Formats: sequence, structure tokens, C-alpha cells
Amino acid sequence: MRVIDLSLPIADGMPVYPGDPVVKVKIAHTHESHSWELRQLSLGSHTGTHVDAPSHMHPGAATLDELPLERFFGVSRVVLLEDPVWPEGRGLFFAESAGVECLERLAALRPPFVGGELSEQLERGLLGIGIVTYTGLQGLDRLPGGEDFMFYGFPLRIFGGDGSPVRAVAVVSP
Repeated sequence: MRVIDLSLPIADGMPVYPGDPVVKVKIAHTHESHSWELRQLSLGSHTGTHVDAPSHMHPGAATLDELPLERFFGVSRVVLLEDPVWPEGRGLFFAESAGVECLERLAALRPPFVGGELSEQLERGLLGIGIVTYTGLQGLDRLPGGEDFMFYGFPLRIFGGDGSPVRAVAVVSP
């Protein structure tokens, strides 16, 4: 079994989507001053590797805390845009840029989640039909092509949450 971290590290001043809050990670307590270490975090809900709830782009749609935990993990596969068949009943990830031209095909398959480099129009369409999206992933190219793996991307339990940073992990069997 191999565990592959697909997450970007959260760091002070890291790049964010234009207009999103600047990421600030500051040391608030040190071992010397308090006998423990503590950091203060200030960031947007769509910082780094994150999951989007339907409410992110659709008023009144499901928020993170309203979705069952089963929506944030499961058997998954990396697919290519040109693959003639995408598997059913799995989370799907794109290692290449995917646009709105994929929406009809994904809507027919109804995967529990979709991730990768997704256009805003594709994200909006997927979230509109209740499919959560993962973006800001790194290292999808390290996953086996054409093979299933287990994906885990749990959000923080934010009341009314429209999105959350996640620790995205793939577990690949030998």
C-alpha cells in the first residue's frame, strides 16, 4: 500500500485565487513564552487544496456540514478527457484541464466527487447538480492510470461551510 499526499502545504503568503483573502500563518505562542507552540491561521475557505460544497456557487444549496461524510471519500480513478469510457460509481479526477464540455458526460455518471484542474463553468455545473469538487490538488500524475485507488479529502466541519481546505490523500494498492 502506498499513501500519496495530494495536498498543497498551507503557508504564510501562499498564492490564492485573485480577490480571495491573503493567507497568514503566524506564530502566536512559543515554547519559550507559553511552554507550547501555537499558530494563528487566517485564510479563505478555498485556500490551497480544498473541497467546494454546492453552496459555494448556488445560493440555498447544500453546505459542507449538511453533506454526509461518505461524500468526501471513496474508490476513485484518474481519467483522461479522451478516454472512451469513464467508470461509474467512483470519484473521478482529471490530471489535465477539464472544461464545461465534460459536464453532460459527468452528469450522466453522477460521480460522488470530481477533482483536478476544473474550469469555473464546469465547477459551477457540477455543484449545481450536487457533485462536490476538489481543486488545488498536486501530484495527480503520481497516481496509476486506469486503476482504482481510495481517495480521502475530508473538510473541516464548518457550519454553513461553502468550502474547506482538506488533506487530500490517495491510497494505492500494490
